[in-house]
Amino acid sequence: MKLDAHKVHVVHRPIDARIRPPGSKSETIRALTAAALAEGRSHLYAALDADDTHAMIDVLRVLGVDLVTASEPWSVDGNGGRLEPAATPLDARESGLTARIAMALAASCDGANVLKGHGRLPHRPMSGLIDALRDLGVVVRGEGLPIEITGHGRLWGGSIPVDCSATSQFATALMLLAPIMQEPTVLEPRGMAGSYGYLEMTAATMRRFGASIDRTLTGYEIANTGYRPTDVVIDPDASAAVYPLVAAAITGGRVVIDGLGLGDRQPDMLVVTHLEAMGCDVSWDEHRMSLVGRESSLSPIDADMSEAPDGAVALAVACLFADGASRLSGLGSLRHKESDRMMALSEGIGRLGGRVERHGDGLTVLPARLKGAVIDPHGDHRIAMALAVIGLVVSDVTIMSPGVVDKTWPGFWAMLDDLSR
Repeated sequence: MKLDAHKVHVVHRPIDARIRPPGSKSETIRALTAAALAEGRSHLYAALDADDTHAMIDVLRVLGVDLVTASEPWSVDGNGGRLEPAATPLDARESGLTARIAMALAASCDGANVLKGHGRLPHRPMSGLIDALRDLGVVVRGEGLPIEITGHGRLWGGSIPVDCSATSQFATALMLLAPIMQEPTVLEPRGMAGSYGYLEMTAATMRRFGASIDRTLTGYEIANTGYRPTDVVIDPDASAAVYPLVAAAITGGRVVIDGLGLGDRQPDMLVVTHLEAMGCDVSWDEHRMSLVGRESSLSPIDADMSEAPDGAVALAVACLFADGASRLSGLGSLRHKESDRMMALSEGIGRLGGRVERHGDGLTVLPARLKGAVIDPHGDHRIAMALAVIGLVVSDVTIMSPGVVDKTWPGFWAMLDDLSR
Protein backbone atom coordinates (compact mmCIF):
# COMPACT_ATOMS: atom_id res chain seq x y z
CA MET A 1 0.00 0.00 0.00
CA LYS A 2 1.41 3.35 -1.01
CA LEU A 3 1.65 5.82 1.87
CA ASP A 4 0.51 9.39 1.36
CA ALA A 5 3.96 10.79 2.06
CA HIS A 6 6.95 12.33 0.33
CA LYS A 7 10.51 11.54 1.39
CA VAL A 8 12.88 14.39 0.61
CA HIS A 9 16.16 13.54 -1.11
CA VAL A 10 19.32 14.91 0.52
CA VAL A 11 21.60 17.03 -1.66
CA HIS A 12 25.28 16.14 -1.57
CA ARG A 13 26.57 19.47 -2.83
CA PRO A 14 25.51 23.10 -2.71
CA ILE A 15 22.51 23.56 -4.95
CA ASP A 16 22.81 25.55 -8.18
CA ALA A 17 19.41 26.23 -9.69
CA ARG A 18 17.38 28.67 -11.75
CA ILE A 19 13.68 28.78 -10.91
CA ARG A 20 10.63 30.78 -11.92
CA PRO A 21 8.07 30.32 -9.14
CA PRO A 22 4.41 30.01 -10.04
CA GLY A 23 2.28 33.13 -10.34
CA SER A 24 1.41 35.04 -7.20
CA LYS A 25 -1.63 33.62 -5.45
CA SER A 26 -2.43 36.98 -3.88
CA GLU A 27 -2.15 38.85 -7.16
CA THR A 28 -4.04 36.22 -9.17
CA ILE A 29 -7.07 36.27 -6.85
CA ARG A 30 -7.11 40.07 -6.72
CA ALA A 31 -6.81 40.33 -10.51
CA LEU A 32 -9.58 37.78 -11.06
CA THR A 33 -11.85 39.88 -8.86
CA ALA A 34 -11.06 43.21 -10.54
CA ALA A 35 -11.44 41.64 -13.99
CA ALA A 36 -14.82 40.19 -13.02
CA LEU A 37 -16.05 43.61 -11.87
CA ALA A 38 -14.81 45.39 -15.02
CA GLU A 39 -17.03 45.87 -18.09
CA GLY A 40 -15.55 43.70 -20.84
CA ARG A 41 -12.88 41.07 -21.45
CA SER A 42 -9.60 40.93 -19.57
CA HIS A 43 -6.71 38.48 -19.97
CA LEU A 44 -4.49 37.16 -17.20
CA TYR A 45 -1.08 35.82 -18.23
CA ALA A 46 1.03 33.53 -15.99
CA ALA A 47 -1.74 33.28 -13.41
CA LEU A 48 -1.43 30.72 -10.63
CA ASP A 49 -3.16 27.45 -11.50
CA ALA A 50 -3.75 26.01 -8.03
CA ASP A 51 -6.54 25.09 -5.64
CA ASP A 52 -6.86 28.53 -4.01
CA THR A 53 -7.22 30.33 -7.33
CA HIS A 54 -9.71 27.77 -8.62
CA ALA A 55 -11.79 28.42 -5.52
CA MET A 56 -12.01 32.07 -6.59
CA ILE A 57 -12.78 31.08 -10.19
CA ASP A 58 -15.63 28.82 -9.06
CA VAL A 59 -17.12 31.53 -6.84
CA LEU A 60 -17.12 34.01 -9.72
CA ARG A 61 -18.69 31.51 -12.10
CA VAL A 62 -21.50 30.75 -9.65
CA LEU A 63 -22.14 34.51 -9.41
CA GLY A 64 -22.54 34.72 -13.19
CA VAL A 65 -19.08 35.69 -14.47
CA ASP A 66 -17.77 33.95 -17.62
CA LEU A 67 -14.16 32.75 -17.37
CA VAL A 68 -11.97 30.55 -19.56
CA THR A 69 -9.01 29.15 -17.62
CA ALA A 70 -8.15 25.96 -19.52
CA SER A 71 -5.56 27.69 -21.72
CA GLU A 72 -3.04 30.54 -21.57
CA PRO A 73 -3.93 33.33 -21.07
CA TRP A 74 -7.00 33.12 -18.88
CA SER A 75 -9.89 35.27 -20.06
CA VAL A 76 -12.47 36.93 -17.84
CA ASP A 77 -15.62 38.53 -19.25
CA GLY A 78 -16.49 41.09 -16.60
CA ASN A 79 -20.06 42.29 -16.24
CA GLY A 80 -19.45 45.59 -14.48
CA GLY A 81 -20.39 44.19 -11.10
CA ARG A 82 -23.90 43.03 -12.01
CA LEU A 83 -23.77 39.91 -9.87
CA GLU A 84 -26.77 37.69 -9.23
CA PRO A 85 -27.53 35.60 -6.13
CA ALA A 86 -26.35 32.04 -6.62
CA ALA A 87 -28.67 29.03 -6.63
CA THR A 88 -25.94 26.92 -5.02
CA PRO A 89 -23.57 27.79 -2.15
CA LEU A 90 -20.40 29.69 -2.88
CA ASP A 91 -17.54 27.32 -2.01
CA ALA A 92 -14.31 28.97 -0.90
CA ARG A 93 -12.69 25.55 -0.34
CA GLU A 94 -9.82 26.31 2.08
CA SER A 95 -8.91 29.76 0.76
CA GLY A 96 -9.18 32.54 3.32
CA LEU A 97 -8.67 35.31 0.77
CA THR A 98 -11.33 33.83 -1.52
CA ALA A 99 -13.79 33.53 1.37
CA ARG A 100 -13.40 37.14 2.43
CA ILE A 101 -13.68 38.53 -1.09
CA ALA A 102 -16.67 36.23 -1.73
CA MET A 103 -18.40 37.71 1.31
CA ALA A 104 -18.06 41.21 -0.14
CA LEU A 105 -19.19 40.03 -3.58
CA ALA A 106 -22.23 38.31 -2.06
CA ALA A 107 -23.07 41.49 -0.16
CA SER A 108 -23.29 43.40 -3.45
CA CYS A 109 -25.97 41.05 -4.84
CA ASP A 110 -29.69 41.77 -4.53
CA GLY A 111 -30.64 38.69 -2.57
CA ALA A 112 -29.17 35.93 -0.44
CA ASN A 113 -26.04 33.84 -0.92
CA VAL A 114 -24.66 31.09 1.26
CA LEU A 115 -20.88 30.79 1.60
CA LYS A 116 -19.14 27.66 2.82
CA GLY A 117 -15.58 26.44 3.29
CA HIS A 118 -13.58 23.37 4.24
CA GLY A 119 -10.69 22.31 6.41
CA ARG A 120 -9.85 24.93 9.02
CA LEU A 121 -11.49 27.77 7.07
CA PRO A 122 -14.82 27.66 9.00
CA HIS A 123 -12.83 28.40 12.17
CA ARG A 124 -10.76 31.29 10.80
CA PRO A 125 -11.62 34.90 11.79
CA MET A 126 -14.40 36.67 9.88
CA SER A 127 -15.86 39.04 12.48
CA GLY A 128 -14.14 42.25 11.34
CA LEU A 129 -15.61 41.92 7.85
CA ILE A 130 -19.01 40.76 9.11
CA ASP A 131 -19.28 43.86 11.33
CA ALA A 132 -18.32 46.17 8.45
CA LEU A 133 -20.90 44.57 6.14
CA ARG A 134 -23.63 44.87 8.78
CA ASP A 135 -22.76 48.55 9.20
CA LEU A 136 -23.37 48.89 5.44
CA GLY A 137 -26.88 47.47 5.81
CA VAL A 138 -26.11 43.91 4.73
CA VAL A 139 -27.95 41.13 6.56
CA VAL A 140 -25.46 38.50 7.73
CA ARG A 141 -26.69 35.35 9.43
CA GLY A 142 -23.90 33.54 11.21
CA GLU A 143 -20.53 34.46 12.65
CA GLY A 144 -18.41 32.10 10.57
CA LEU A 145 -18.70 29.68 7.67
CA PRO A 146 -21.18 28.49 6.59
CA ILE A 147 -22.76 31.92 6.52
CA GLU A 148 -25.73 33.53 4.76
CA ILE A 149 -25.30 37.02 3.32
CA THR A 150 -28.26 39.02 2.01
CA GLY A 151 -27.50 42.20 0.12
CA HIS A 152 -29.69 44.84 -1.51
CA GLY A 153 -27.65 45.44 -4.64
CA ARG A 154 -24.49 47.49 -4.81
CA LEU A 155 -23.05 48.54 -1.49
CA TRP A 156 -23.50 52.20 -0.63
CA GLY A 157 -19.92 53.21 0.10
CA GLY A 158 -19.02 56.27 2.14
CA SER A 159 -16.88 56.03 5.27
CA ILE A 160 -16.13 52.38 6.07
CA PRO A 161 -14.09 51.53 9.17
CA VAL A 162 -13.00 47.88 9.32
CA ASP A 163 -11.30 46.02 12.15
CA CYS A 164 -8.15 44.44 10.66
CA SER A 165 -6.57 43.24 13.88
CA ALA A 166 -7.01 39.62 12.70
CA THR A 167 -6.14 40.08 9.02
CA SER A 168 -5.78 42.79 6.40
CA GLN A 169 -7.88 40.64 4.06
CA PHE A 170 -11.04 42.20 5.50
CA ALA A 171 -9.93 45.56 4.12
CA THR A 172 -8.79 44.01 0.83
CA ALA A 173 -12.27 42.56 0.24
CA LEU A 174 -13.97 45.94 0.69
CA MET A 175 -11.31 47.82 -1.27
CA LEU A 176 -11.85 45.58 -4.29
CA LEU A 177 -15.61 46.27 -4.23
CA ALA A 178 -15.28 50.03 -3.61
CA PRO A 179 -14.96 51.14 -7.29
CA ILE A 180 -18.45 49.74 -8.03
CA MET A 181 -20.13 51.08 -4.87
CA GLN A 182 -22.84 53.73 -5.17
CA GLU A 183 -20.74 56.48 -3.57
CA PRO A 184 -16.99 57.15 -3.26
CA THR A 185 -15.45 55.27 -0.37
CA VAL A 186 -13.13 56.25 2.45
CA LEU A 187 -11.88 52.96 3.85
CA GLU A 188 -10.18 52.98 7.25
CA PRO A 189 -8.40 49.79 8.35
CA ARG A 190 -8.21 49.78 12.15
CA GLY A 191 -6.06 47.77 14.51
CA MET A 192 -3.58 46.86 11.79
CA ALA A 193 -0.63 44.91 13.17
CA GLY A 194 1.48 45.06 10.04
CA SER A 195 0.56 43.58 6.64
CA TYR A 196 0.03 47.00 5.01
CA GLY A 197 2.08 45.58 2.16
CA TYR A 198 -0.86 43.38 1.18
CA LEU A 199 -3.19 46.39 1.09
CA GLU A 200 -0.68 48.14 -1.17
CA MET A 201 -0.72 45.04 -3.39
CA THR A 202 -4.52 45.31 -3.52
CA ALA A 203 -4.29 48.99 -4.43
CA ALA A 204 -1.69 48.30 -7.14
CA THR A 205 -3.88 45.62 -8.74
CA MET A 206 -6.90 47.93 -8.65
CA ARG A 207 -4.93 50.68 -10.39
CA ARG A 208 -3.88 48.24 -13.13
CA PHE A 209 -7.58 47.81 -13.87
CA GLY A 210 -8.19 51.55 -13.97
CA ALA A 211 -9.48 52.21 -10.46
CA SER A 212 -8.81 55.57 -8.82
CA ILE A 213 -7.43 54.95 -5.33
CA ASP A 214 -5.29 57.16 -3.10
CA ARG A 215 -3.54 56.38 0.16
CA THR A 216 -4.44 58.67 3.07
CA LEU A 217 -3.06 58.98 6.59
CA THR A 218 -5.68 56.55 7.89
CA GLY A 219 -6.51 54.36 4.90
CA TYR A 220 -7.65 54.77 1.29
CA GLU A 221 -9.93 57.05 -0.72
CA ILE A 222 -11.50 55.17 -3.63
CA ALA A 223 -13.59 56.72 -6.40
CA ASN A 224 -16.70 54.89 -7.61
CA THR A 225 -15.57 55.09 -11.22
CA GLY A 226 -15.48 51.34 -11.82
CA TYR A 227 -12.83 49.16 -13.45
CA ARG A 228 -11.77 48.88 -17.07
CA PRO A 229 -10.85 45.55 -18.69
CA THR A 230 -7.14 45.06 -19.22
CA ASP A 231 -4.48 42.46 -19.90
CA VAL A 232 -2.10 41.77 -17.04
CA VAL A 233 0.91 39.55 -16.45
CA ILE A 234 0.91 38.05 -12.96
CA ASP A 235 4.24 38.30 -11.19
CA PRO A 236 5.90 35.17 -9.75
CA ASP A 237 4.94 34.51 -6.15
CA ALA A 238 7.45 35.80 -3.60
CA SER A 239 5.69 33.64 -1.00
CA ALA A 240 6.71 30.60 -3.07
CA ALA A 241 10.19 31.88 -3.88
CA VAL A 242 11.20 31.87 -0.21
CA TYR A 243 11.55 28.06 -0.19
CA PRO A 244 14.26 27.71 -2.89
CA LEU A 245 15.91 30.84 -1.46
CA VAL A 246 16.16 29.22 1.98
CA ALA A 247 17.35 26.01 0.29
CA ALA A 248 20.28 27.94 -1.20
CA ALA A 249 20.98 29.61 2.13
CA ILE A 250 21.23 26.38 4.14
CA THR A 251 23.17 24.40 1.52
CA GLY A 252 25.66 27.19 0.78
CA GLY A 253 24.42 27.05 -2.80
CA ARG A 254 23.06 29.45 -5.37
CA VAL A 255 19.59 30.05 -6.78
CA VAL A 256 18.41 32.49 -9.43
CA ILE A 257 14.77 33.52 -9.19
CA ASP A 258 13.44 34.67 -12.55
CA GLY A 259 10.69 37.28 -12.60
CA LEU A 260 11.39 38.84 -9.20
CA GLY A 261 13.58 41.84 -9.85
CA LEU A 262 14.31 45.33 -8.65
CA GLY A 263 11.18 47.12 -7.58
CA ASP A 264 9.15 44.06 -6.57
CA ARG A 265 7.11 45.01 -3.51
CA GLN A 266 5.53 41.71 -2.48
CA PRO A 267 5.62 41.57 1.34
CA ASP A 268 7.45 38.23 1.57
CA MET A 269 10.44 39.75 -0.21
CA LEU A 270 11.31 40.86 3.34
CA VAL A 271 12.68 37.32 3.79
CA VAL A 272 15.44 38.17 1.30
CA THR A 273 16.51 41.15 3.42
CA HIS A 274 16.87 38.93 6.47
CA LEU A 275 18.71 36.17 4.58
CA GLU A 276 21.17 38.83 3.48
CA ALA A 277 21.59 39.88 7.12
CA MET A 278 22.33 36.23 7.93
CA GLY A 279 25.31 36.33 5.57
CA CYS A 280 23.88 35.40 2.18
CA ASP A 281 25.01 37.32 -0.91
CA VAL A 282 22.07 38.81 -2.83
CA SER A 283 22.16 40.53 -6.21
CA TRP A 284 19.39 41.96 -8.40
CA ASP A 285 18.63 43.21 -11.84
CA GLU A 286 15.38 44.37 -13.40
CA HIS A 287 14.02 40.88 -14.11
CA ARG A 288 15.63 38.48 -11.62
CA MET A 289 17.50 38.07 -8.38
CA SER A 290 20.12 35.63 -7.18
CA LEU A 291 21.10 34.45 -3.72
CA VAL A 292 24.29 32.65 -2.74
CA GLY A 293 24.33 30.98 0.64
CA ARG A 294 27.07 31.41 3.18
CA GLU A 295 29.71 28.67 3.18
CA SER A 296 29.84 28.52 6.98
CA SER A 297 27.03 28.87 9.51
CA LEU A 298 24.47 31.59 9.02
CA SER A 299 24.35 34.50 11.46
CA PRO A 300 21.44 34.73 13.94
CA ILE A 301 18.89 37.53 13.49
CA ASP A 302 16.27 39.47 15.43
CA ALA A 303 13.51 40.11 12.90
CA ASP A 304 10.09 41.75 13.08
CA MET A 305 8.03 39.75 10.56
CA SER A 306 4.66 41.45 11.12
CA GLU A 307 4.72 42.67 7.49
CA ALA A 308 5.44 39.17 6.15
CA PRO A 309 4.27 36.53 8.66
CA ASP A 310 3.85 33.79 6.04
CA GLY A 311 7.47 34.20 4.97
CA ALA A 312 8.54 33.83 8.58
CA VAL A 313 7.76 30.11 8.42
CA ALA A 314 10.51 29.58 5.84
CA LEU A 315 12.83 32.05 7.56
CA ALA A 316 12.55 30.01 10.78
CA VAL A 317 14.03 27.06 8.88
CA ALA A 318 17.06 29.15 7.89
CA CYS A 319 17.44 30.16 11.56
CA LEU A 320 17.93 26.50 12.51
CA PHE A 321 21.28 26.68 10.68
CA ALA A 322 22.50 29.85 12.37
CA ASP A 323 25.32 29.82 14.92
CA GLY A 324 23.17 31.34 17.66
CA ALA A 325 19.60 31.99 18.78
CA SER A 326 17.33 33.95 16.42
CA ARG A 327 14.14 35.75 17.40
CA LEU A 328 11.20 36.23 15.03
CA SER A 329 8.41 38.53 16.22
CA GLY A 330 5.11 39.83 14.82
CA LEU A 331 3.70 36.36 14.18
CA GLY A 332 0.36 36.58 15.97
CA SER A 333 -1.67 36.16 12.76
CA LEU A 334 -0.04 32.77 12.12
CA ARG A 335 -2.35 31.23 14.72
CA HIS A 336 -5.31 31.77 12.38
CA LYS A 337 -4.06 30.32 9.10
CA GLU A 338 -4.59 26.88 7.53
CA SER A 339 -3.13 25.62 10.80
CA ASP A 340 -1.97 27.28 13.98
CA ARG A 341 1.37 27.83 12.27
CA MET A 342 3.22 28.73 15.44
CA MET A 343 2.18 25.42 16.97
CA ALA A 344 2.67 23.36 13.80
CA LEU A 345 6.10 24.86 13.09
CA SER A 346 7.26 24.34 16.68
CA GLU A 347 6.00 20.76 16.69
CA GLY A 348 7.61 19.92 13.35
CA ILE A 349 10.96 21.44 14.23
CA GLY A 350 10.86 19.63 17.58
CA ARG A 351 10.34 16.28 15.86
CA LEU A 352 13.42 17.04 13.75
CA GLY A 353 15.49 17.63 16.88
CA GLY A 354 15.35 21.42 16.71
CA ARG A 355 14.53 23.81 19.51
CA VAL A 356 11.88 26.51 19.36
CA GLU A 357 10.58 28.65 22.20
CA ARG A 358 7.22 30.38 21.79
CA HIS A 359 6.58 33.70 23.51
CA GLY A 360 3.60 35.93 22.83
CA ASP A 361 3.55 36.72 19.12
CA GLY A 362 7.08 35.47 18.51
CA LEU A 363 9.45 32.53 18.33
CA THR A 364 13.04 32.01 19.38
CA VAL A 365 14.82 29.45 17.20
CA LEU A 366 17.92 27.87 18.72
CA PRO A 367 20.58 25.84 16.89
CA ALA A 368 20.53 22.10 17.57
CA ARG A 369 21.61 18.83 16.02
CA LEU A 370 18.85 17.87 13.59
CA LYS A 371 17.64 14.37 12.71
CA GLY A 372 15.22 12.77 10.29
CA ALA A 373 11.54 12.42 11.16
CA VAL A 374 8.08 11.99 9.73
CA ILE A 375 6.30 15.34 9.78
CA ASP A 376 2.57 16.04 9.94
CA PRO A 377 2.02 19.46 8.28
CA HIS A 378 -1.45 19.75 9.85
CA GLY A 379 -3.05 20.32 6.47
CA ASP A 380 -0.94 23.43 5.88
CA HIS A 381 0.87 23.97 2.59
CA ARG A 382 3.43 26.42 4.04
CA ILE A 383 4.36 24.12 6.93
CA ALA A 384 4.84 21.23 4.49
CA MET A 385 7.03 23.25 2.10
CA ALA A 386 9.13 24.93 4.78
CA LEU A 387 9.94 21.78 6.75
CA ALA A 388 10.57 19.82 3.56
CA VAL A 389 13.47 22.14 2.75
CA ILE A 390 15.25 20.82 5.86
CA GLY A 391 15.32 17.41 4.18
CA LEU A 392 17.80 18.71 1.63
CA VAL A 393 20.49 18.66 4.32
CA VAL A 394 19.08 16.25 6.93
CA SER A 395 18.52 12.60 5.98
CA ASP A 396 15.20 10.80 6.30
CA VAL A 397 12.81 13.75 6.39
CA THR A 398 9.36 12.66 5.24
CA ILE A 399 6.33 14.92 4.85
CA MET A 400 2.91 13.37 5.29
CA SER A 401 -0.07 14.50 3.16
CA PRO A 402 2.16 16.02 0.48
CA GLY A 403 -0.88 16.99 -1.60
CA VAL A 404 -1.45 20.00 0.68
CA VAL A 405 1.03 21.95 -1.47
CA ASP A 406 -1.51 21.91 -4.33
CA LYS A 407 -3.17 24.81 -2.54
CA THR A 408 -0.55 27.22 -3.92
CA TRP A 409 2.27 25.29 -5.68
CA PRO A 410 1.29 21.98 -7.29
CA GLY A 411 4.79 21.61 -8.76
CA PHE A 412 6.63 22.07 -5.46
CA TRP A 413 7.78 18.46 -5.04
CA ALA A 414 9.11 18.27 -8.59
CA MET A 415 11.05 21.50 -7.96
CA LEU A 416 12.48 20.15 -4.70
CA ASP A 417 13.46 16.83 -6.30
CA ASP A 418 15.23 18.74 -9.08
CA LEU A 419 17.31 20.58 -6.48
CA SER A 420 18.68 17.26 -5.18
CA ARG A 421 19.77 15.94 -8.57
